[in-house]
Amino acid sequence: MPRIALVVTTHERPDALAAVLTSIERQRDSPDVVFVAEDGARPDTADLLAEFRHRSGIAVRYVSQEHRGFRVARLRNLAIAALSPADPDYLVFIDGDMLLHPEFIADHRRSARPGWFTQGVRVLADAALTQTLLARPETRVSITSSGVGGLRRAYLLHSPGAAAAARIVANAFVATKSCNFAAWRDDLAHVNGFDESFEGWGPEDKDLALRLRHAGVRRQTLVFGGIATHLHHPAAPRDALAANLARLDATRRERRVRGERGLDSHHP
Repeated sequence: MPRIALVVTTHERPDALAAVLTSIERQRDSPDVVFVAEDGARPDTADLLAEFRHRSGIAVRYVSQEHRGFRVARLRNLAIAALSPADPDYLVFIDGDMLLHPEFIADHRRSARPGWFTQGVRVLADAALTQTLLARPETRVSITSSGVGGLRRAYLLHSPGAAAAARIVANAFVATKSCNFAAWRDDLAHVNGFDESFEGWGPEDKDLALRLRHAGVRRQTLVFGGIATHLHHPAAPRDALAANLARLDATRRERRVRGERGLDSHHP
């Protein structure tokens, strides 16, 4: 089974990041290293990470960029580019407002297959449940919890057997979202990582998934495992969505493999 680097992206939400770190501490199978990638460096983040490292014993690495609008593609590339040859070869990406089920890392490690990338799922917490989880991040969210609604509530059922059985069929009904996404480092390098031409919200994650598929990397979807609860927050502005959708369409139409501006911007 692969060694795992867990990449956590965060921006101006220290209470959520603290809750996410608590959920990482509570993993049955810990990641081998945690990379925190911060958009706009906060002075208190270093203390938060030092406390986490001391409590958990997990290796922590940190990268940051100046905040100049929504540039999450570049932020994730910074984390990928910071990997050393000795670091893990399998990367699991989450957002800094995703609380992890205690089996999250174990499920991702078990599902990793050469030649495949993994799309995970999430359940959405409402505002009230979010406040509860921020105050008590050790709270277990289950299918009977209030504050999570809709059909996604079923994702809270944990079953490694069902996850293995559904890994292909679930591709048809789960959209690509990089808030719970995993891929091999070499595959990411081959497609030049995330395309930093995508600035502003969406859909840099769908672009990456398309380019991986054009390169021959197959997709599997992890349901009933790798469970994460997404904390509530206001929607990001969609000002750049039309231009970004046009970029995505070009990737699909031209069957692009390499991102226009990607990892080669950070280490040629």
